[in-house]
Amino acid sequence: MASEGPPGAAALLLLLALLALLAALSPRARFRAKIGSYCVLCVLCSAFTSLACLLWNGGRTVRNMTIIKNVVRSFKYLYGLRLEVKGLEHFDIEGPCVIVSNHQSILDMIGLMEILPERCVQIAKKELLYTGPVGMVMYLGGVIFINRKSTSTAKSVMSGVSQAMVSENVKVWIYPEGTRNMNGDLLPFKKGAFHLAIQTQVPVIPVVYSSFSSFYNPEKNMFTSGRIQVEILPPISTMGLTAQDIDELTNQCYTTMKETFFRLSGRTREANGEASICGQ
Repeated sequence: MASEGPPGAAALLLLLALLALLAALSPRARFRAKIGSYCVLCVLCSAFTSLACLLWNGGRTVRNMTIIKNVVRSFKYLYGLRLEVKGLEHFDIEGPCVIVSNHQSILDMIGLMEILPERCVQIAKKELLYTGPVGMVMYLGGVIFINRKSTSTAKSVMSGVSQAMVSENVKVWIYPEGTRNMNGDLLPFKKGAFHLAIQTQVPVIPVVYSSFSSFYNPEKNMFTSGRIQVEILPPISTMGLTAQDIDELTNQCYTTMKETFFRLSGRTREANGEASICGQ
């Protein structure tokens, strides 16, 4: 007589069946189920990718970002996301640089890994280091964690980043808004990224992602398939700039990125039969 399967497997099947039923009945349940599956996917892939990073490269190194990138890039197929990228040639520069982009949601990671250049690490809040397998894979990939609540500590870390960029020839990716933002505009930029660029005399490369609001909106319990337009803008030189130029550089990047965000998001909404952000 065939033996019964493990109780855990039966419970898992029951849970999946219940989630499927709830998803069919309630938009809110469908949204939560999809977000839940995304979080579970992130945790499981982080655990296995951490092991791969340890086996291939032995520990914390920017080289692990290539492994991480190849794993995360597959997520777009599971969630029906199409990324259209323009301007990748602007990453083809010699030496380090500071990359700045807008920051919208937990889905940003998919867009980030779609275009992440070689030898590039991110700046992230220290709290993410303690998120289990996700924090582990970020650490192994060379992500630089800063304590945003301590200005002196953050400045000290950024000073170390400046030295590492030059000595190790790495690019640094920063979200200058400082937090996620889905209000249809850009939040005012914090100046840390621009201090870093001027201090090291490396170019700033702005990257803009179109609005996710046509397919992802937690307030409306919406998470469907959709299109993300990405534009990598030409590098902005900081050669010869000093601390006196930080405000001007920050404003230049903000204005350019905001105009590009409205333009890309307007096209995205028009393509989906919605009103343009610019016209709201």
